[in-house]
Amino acid sequence: MSPTAKDFACVASALFVACAAGCGADAPSPLPPTPEVAVVTVRKATVPVTMELSGRTAPVAVAQVRGRVDGIVLARHFKEGAEVRASQRLFQIDPAPYRAALASASATLARARASLAAATALAERYRILLGGNGVAQQDYDNAVAAQGQAAADVAAGEAAVQTARINLGYTDVTSPINGRIGPSVVTQGAYVQASAATLMATVQQLDPIYVDLNQSSVQGLQLRRDVASGKLKLNGPGRAKVTLLLEDGKQYPLAGTLQFTDVTVDPATGTVTVRALFPNPDALLLPGMFVRARIDEGTNDNVALVPQVAVSRTASGQATALVVGPDGKVSVRPIVASRTSGSDWVVEGGLDDGEKVIVAGVQKARPGATVKIVEGPADLPAPVASN
Repeated sequence: MSPTAKDFACVASALFVACAAGCGADAPSPLPPTPEVAVVTVRKATVPVTMELSGRTAPVAVAQVRGRVDGIVLARHFKEGAEVRASQRLFQIDPAPYRAALASASATLARARASLAAATALAERYRILLGGNGVAQQDYDNAVAAQGQAAADVAAGEAAVQTARINLGYTDVTSPINGRIGPSVVTQGAYVQASAATLMATVQQLDPIYVDLNQSSVQGLQLRRDVASGKLKLNGPGRAKVTLLLEDGKQYPLAGTLQFTDVTVDPATGTVTVRALFPNPDALLLPGMFVRARIDEGTNDNVALVPQVAVSRTASGQATALVVGPDGKVSVRPIVASRTSGSDWVVEGGLDDGEKVIVAGVQKARPGATVKIVEGPADLPAPVASN
């Protein structure tokens, strides 16, 4: 059977489709677009370093004024909330029973002294007579023993008088320290007991005042190293200065000084206490206030600030950043970054001046790949750093 025109048309059509398919398989596929990233340029500088910590104020000294003798409170001699001086009278406890006790002890002492004088005279007389066999040895020994007993009675009487005088003095309840006194716990007519150690008032020394700050054990380790190396001074010229931010966000006008860091880490929180001392002449700082303190640790030379979004850490904790080289290729760079400043890391090593660090498009960039740099954040500033 001879082929028809229709058969020739079908064959031609099939050949055309096959040819088209073959030609399409040989054509090159389009290349993926080059990833775009935003970078910042590293600028080395000398950066002031501070440590910002939170904490609370605490008085330098606290004295709880308590009754040391039993009695009725006759009067109060201070204004609540006022400044008081050490040894200033605060309360008066009825002294009449203690004056009587002192008079009785004094009389007992006088009687003991008279007995001692008589016993001493008798012992001396017997001593002379003993030499001429005018008195028995036993009588002399008894006289000497009586003299010693009389001397002991005198010593006991003197101690009793001293005790009575001390108790009489305790009826004048005085302030043990300079400071500001709080509310009176007892009123006129109240009965206080020495055995119960009745609390009468509390005096707190507020000028100067402590600020107890909490820092992580890692920060404390670095702080102790800085102190040991002399980078951070606690005494003498150039000692570390501390500034304070109050609860309302305003800065306290007077600078403080760093005193010491605690030697024990709180196992519950993993923190240690750092104590600073601030002058407080106007009593603006009150015990228990929440504050933030900034400790000036000096400066870091030849460091850079890199946004935190540009820094990642490996499973072992090594800080790294993605750097774009002059050829546009991405490389992973290990860096030394142990402190932060706001939203930036303080990079102390691993980056050179002028290098470009990727801050946006990190997820698109792969080490060894070529990227296209687009307009990104301005070059990094050098603000005060804190850890």
